[in-house]
Amino acid sequence: MKTVFRNSLSKIISFLFRAFLRPVYAVYEWKLYREVKRNPMPRHVAIIPDGNRRWASKKGFEKIIGHYYGYNKMKEVLKWLYDLNIKVVTVYAMSYENCLYRSDYERENLFNIISQGLRELSQNIDKYKVRVRVLGRLEHVPKEVVRLAQEIEDKSKSYDERFLNILLCYGGRQEIVDAFNKLYKDLSSGKLSLKEINEEIISKYMYTGFMGDLQEPDLVIRTSGEIRISNFLLWQTAYSELYFCEALWPEFRKIDLLRAIRSYQHRERRFGR
Repeated sequence: MKTVFRNSLSKIISFLFRAFLRPVYAVYEWKLYREVKRNPMPRHVAIIPDGNRRWASKKGFEKIIGHYYGYNKMKEVLKWLYDLNIKVVTVYAMSYENCLYRSDYERENLFNIISQGLRELSQNIDKYKVRVRVLGRLEHVPKEVVRLAQEIEDKSKSYDERFLNILLCYGGRQEIVDAFNKLYKDLSSGKLSLKEINEEIISKYMYTGFMGDLQEPDLVIRTSGEIRISNFLLWQTAYSELYFCEALWPEFRKIDLLRAIRSYQHRERRFGR
């Protein structure tokens, strides 16, 4: 009986504490928003949304439930970035390693979530006027997902003001291998000479080469407290600013996004100089 009472009291105190903090967070968020809007914004923000499975385990849920919450959080964050007028967003939806080594059950559920996301995005593409590209080793992706990806790419190809890159079965090392294979073919056919090869030429052979100088993220945000890149845009992030957030992805708040952008704005970008 005492245990039940203590648990109930703990829940009541927790509820009251959150209720007290809600208006405080609202004021803080408003102040952060005004601060970041006064300063130059990053043109390209890339996101590694880590921590879905750990969040589910912490809550006592099946791990796949964490991916569903993570998907809903991604929709929310994309709207925040759109409202902040960020020109390019790149999302690490599923890594090459995940596509190969996660269980069949988890992969099937992840692809179902991605299919749902592509359908919803396709329905809203004319509202947001964002060009969408799905990039990665798509030979490891179910045919229906590939079909949806091609459909949304075709539907959005006329838009050139905003870009959304969805990295699916993607690996940075694999992208570089693919780029050099294409480069070798052009060298062999005489389309390109060895003397012409430089960083600019190689960049054009990357998956993101169609974006020109926009392909390199200004800011990379990774959640869950992990401090690593995990085979993400290895070529493009050479001079990106990195921001590591402690929050697990489903817990990521607008405050966390604004803090990341504020941190970026306070840094002096030197590009290796």
